[in-house]
Amino acid sequence: MTAGASVGNAVQRNRAKRRLRAVLQPWLSRINPGKDLILIARKPICEAHFGQIENALQVLFEKARLVVSLH
Repeated sequence: MTAGASVGNAVQRNRAKRRLRAVLQPWLSRINPGKDLILIARKPICEAHFGQIENALQVLFEKARLVVSLH
């Protein structure tokens, strides 16, 4: 997990990474084995609600076929 300088100062970058980790945690058991993930936080994560981040990850994972669809 990483967050570049464009996200903000160190406090904002660390907060963005913590938010990503928190949202990612429930997904870890559902990701197909043998896959490596690189998540890069971008500036909009600072203003996003957890629900928005969760939805974005769900769409991303399903689109990339990293998890079995939950629908």
